[in-house]
Amino acid sequence: MENQENIAKKWQICPECNGQGRVRQKIKRKKKLYYEKALEIYENTDQKGEKPIPPKSHLKICENCNASGIIPSENYPIPDTEHFPKIAIIGGGIGGVALAVACLHRGIPFTLYEKDESFNARMQGYGLTLQQANVAIKAFGIKKLKDGIVSTRHVVHNIEGKILGEWGKRKWLANNEKTATRRSNMHIARQSLRLELLQQLDEKNAVKWNHQLLDLKNLTDKTVELKFKINDEIKTTKADLVVGADGIRSTVRNFIIDEKLSPLRYLDCIVILGICPLKKNKTLKSELLDSETVFQTANGVERMYMMPYSSTEIMWQFSYPISEELALNLSREGSKALKNDVFERTKSWHSPISDIISGTPQENISGYPVYDRVVLNSDLFKKIGSVTLLGDAAHPMSPFKGQGANQALLDALSLAKIIYKNCKYKNWREDGIRTSVLNQFEKEMLERTAIKVKDSREAATILHSETVLIETNQPRGNILK
Repeated sequence: MENQENIAKKWQICPECNGQGRVRQKIKRKKKLYYEKALEIYENTDQKGEKPIPPKSHLKICENCNASGIIPSENYPIPDTEHFPKIAIIGGGIGGVALAVACLHRGIPFTLYEKDESFNARMQGYGLTLQQANVAIKAFGIKKLKDGIVSTRHVVHNIEGKILGEWGKRKWLANNEKTATRRSNMHIARQSLRLELLQQLDEKNAVKWNHQLLDLKNLTDKTVELKFKINDEIKTTKADLVVGADGIRSTVRNFIIDEKLSPLRYLDCIVILGICPLKKNKTLKSELLDSETVFQTANGVERMYMMPYSSTEIMWQFSYPISEELALNLSREGSKALKNDVFERTKSWHSPISDIISGTPQENISGYPVYDRVVLNSDLFKKIGSVTLLGDAAHPMSPFKGQGANQALLDALSLAKIIYKNCKYKNWREDGIRTSVLNQFEKEMLERTAIKVKDSREAATILHSETVLIETNQPRGNILK
């Protein structure tokens, strides 16, 4: 699975854009003169009326780094403990590792802690769809995702197999539509993306595995004390900033935010996931299994979604409304009960659905109730000291818009950029890391993700209703807009 092209590269901040990926254009002389003249008139008329607003320069892509914010380097940047805060990242999933990588490129000192004993300690085998983050991935030093698969066709069926909608590059190109130039979605196994991010780290910054966070508290000097359990030992350490990137049931979040203020919210449905190998199942022959097609089938209540997982596997996601109690019970019964449930519900559906369910190894199946949370208020963050959250720890959302991993990656990149920009040339210790960095980061993060949480929640309803059966060549989530 190693991607030598990505491993061989070391990176550092682009000096032209200071790691931001964009630079400001020069303000045109004509605009400057117009402003200066308007200001002179304003000052000479006893400052009556509205004061002229200075012209702003527009941002453009940095050509030196091609918008990535980083350039190749012979060595890893030396951690700059003089100018930057020491960061403790809790959680070695996508968001946590991405933040570590972005900090490494910028010389921001960090330690990455993960409670699991190793990379493969838990089953984390589901697939991701990279949308906005497909473009941003190069900002983490990854030129090309080795195991990424681009989908060129998306189809929606009813259970008899009638096509209700179709879109994607293949259809657009066939019809000579202008939309054929739109960005493509990339599909990749979660562990494949996580590994490629981990491979960007050097040995000195490798993950601290088997570190279970027991406690954290803000100290009077604005640092944070952390207590970990490692096997049977207790370890205490300090950091200038703690970032919780430890998922929907975040331990960090539980320490700093009362669960009653933003509890888990059940979305009235269960999701069952499976990964089916195609080569071993020679009877599986269908144009839908060409490793470039995403298709979904629905009956107005239940919904099956299938996407390429690798060049030889397909991932399926089956969901339907159910009470929380029954969803929890079914999940606890395990993969055999989950597989039987899906098979019985879809055995009369169009080909090749039942064959794919039958051909999915039991150990490749998991299921869980679907939750999100009400979006946090930025004022609430201001009361939690030198601690913040990103990814699912901050804004968990349903999987039905495929935005979870995308937003975690964008969160990580945003935080690293703000730390670099606001701490490199200013004394952040005087005002504290919250005033210098966190208030800005959290405001940007919450504004960006609030609509994603909302849309993902609405999708949980739309995709299990008659709306999904409307005949239209567009994503189901766009129908009501």
